[in-house]
Amino acid sequence: MLHFFRTIIKSKVGAIVAIAMLCLLALAFVAADVSGNRGVGGASSGTIAKVGGESVTAADLNNGVNEALQRVRQQDPTLSITGFVARGGLDIILNDLIDLKALFDFGKDNDIVAGDRLIDSELQRQGALQPQAIPRDTVATRLVARMLLAPAEYGSVMPAEMAWRYSQLLGESRTGTVVVLPSLAFAPQQAPGNAQLAAFYKSHTNAFIRPERRVIRYATFGPDAVKNVPAPTDAEIAKRYDADKAQYAALERRAITQVVAPTEAAAKAIDAEVKAGKSLDASASEKGLAAAKLGPLGKQELSAQSAPAVADAVFAAAKGQVVTARSPLGWYVVRVEAVDTRPARSLAEVKTEIATTLATEKRRAAVTDYLTKIEEQFEGGSNLPEVAAKLGLQLQDTPPLTADGAVYQAPGQGVSPALKPILKTAFSMEENQPQVAEAEPGKTFIVYDVTSVSPSAPAPMNEILGDVKLAYALDMGAANAKAEALKVQAALRKGEKVDAIVARIGKKLPPVERVGMSRPQLVQMQQAGRPVPPPIRLLFAMAKGSVKVQEAPGKRGWFVVVLDTIQPGAVDRKDPAIADAQRGLGKASGTEYSEALRKAITANVGATRNEAAIKALRDQLSGKAAAE
Repeated sequence: MLHFFRTIIKSKVGAIVAIAMLCLLALAFVAADVSGNRGVGGASSGTIAKVGGESVTAADLNNGVNEALQRVRQQDPTLSITGFVARGGLDIILNDLIDLKALFDFGKDNDIVAGDRLIDSELQRQGALQPQAIPRDTVATRLVARMLLAPAEYGSVMPAEMAWRYSQLLGESRTGTVVVLPSLAFAPQQAPGNAQLAAFYKSHTNAFIRPERRVIRYATFGPDAVKNVPAPTDAEIAKRYDADKAQYAALERRAITQVVAPTEAAAKAIDAEVKAGKSLDASASEKGLAAAKLGPLGKQELSAQSAPAVADAVFAAAKGQVVTARSPLGWYVVRVEAVDTRPARSLAEVKTEIATTLATEKRRAAVTDYLTKIEEQFEGGSNLPEVAAKLGLQLQDTPPLTADGAVYQAPGQGVSPALKPILKTAFSMEENQPQVAEAEPGKTFIVYDVTSVSPSAPAPMNEILGDVKLAYALDMGAANAKAEALKVQAALRKGEKVDAIVARIGKKLPPVERVGMSRPQLVQMQQAGRPVPPPIRLLFAMAKGSVKVQEAPGKRGWFVVVLDTIQPGAVDRKDPAIADAQRGLGKASGTEYSEALRKAITANVGATRNEAAIKALRDQLSGKAAAE
């Protein structure tokens, strides 16, 4: 049964994750910083909404969408602006901007404002003091919002009794019964006509959006492409030896265990006990002091850390000897644990070592010069084939790639490892604008350009006819499955037996399953990033004996879920976890208070939306305006 659930959600899990990210953005956007980056599309400055005495412009909304899209792309690199808008991203950002403007207007009316010094401090904290890095009015708006909402979040305390009950929930186990009604089992038996498919495609265009695809032309080469790098001369080797003479001088380093005593008497007492056979650690511990192990250290290093007198005493002692010495901090008792000596090395002894280092540096410098000359050729107007021919490199083209490095419409195939470091740049550059880059530091270099860009857009119906037919069948079948699910729910609530109800449906369905899971197991699955079957999630949000229906992701079916039993976890009232739960619940309730206050202020201030302007911007960002 669990396998079936995982299969049924697999095809649309990407969409679900993206939508979840959008919801997170909606909650976090108040605290986010909208930068002055260029928008995804060239928006005008027309008014999108009036909020009290404030306005939300098309430019505000465009910039907000651009910033939010970049954040979501950190989790879903292939998401295009078209897909972002189609999933409701524009509406979420607009609602947040309206809330921010309402909070700012409310603050002005109640003398809650952000002064210039506070704005400067916030800009400095964000490292955004460059001109126009973040508009000052944007910072002021967000500061006022923070001042209004923050008090609602703090000081919320959850009663200990509720925290104990909640702790029991964290360890509970639940069992239930699940009926699965796949959409395809309820799909129309008669194939749809062309007109029906065309109408369905037109009304569901956003479901068939393709990600942006790019073809990259490239060639790789290594450091050996640079020929005739001169070998280091004897004079160069001797010069480097003189420059690094201290590195080759005689060296003595020591590892020690030390205790710092406050008085000479205490130091002598420790010294006597150690010489009598007690360990330095034990002697120090008995006197409330701690022994520290250091090194290996050179004499100058030890002198800097303690005092010259301490260093002199330590470096005059033999291995295993204990010495005492005075410093500004107190009296040191030191045991020499190890002595590491290295004789001086002559030029003849290190000549090969220095020659190898110089040869590596020369080749690195030659490669850098080589790459610089390639860049100069590109800047001078040479195209990639011309430069590749001069270098004797064989160019190759990738298949169409998506921004995450996957080969489009080729599951399991990915981009060459050499291309991964330049993929992000390749998806932000213009066509036929060659570049050179380091693919693997010091080992592999790459020259490349983009030869083809296929923007994100709905796929033509004739190219995805099979997908459209499947989507149509799922859509029609899901509606029928929902109706049947509601009938099953009603029958179960009347006390009828589930097996008899399913048999009465008269279709070949997956067997009724009894499922069970503990909440710790549920949390473990979530933390491991494993998809949790929707009925299992629903099971932990139901009352005992209740019956609920739930749609499967992607309209692939409907579930009827019955919660049969709840076994609370055993939690002692003195368990420290209760205090943790109390703090967590207090913080969560504070967040809810803040959200309620935000909504109340927005409702109090009032907002009027320019629906025509919103539609125009939505069409522009999703490409519909250009198509028309």
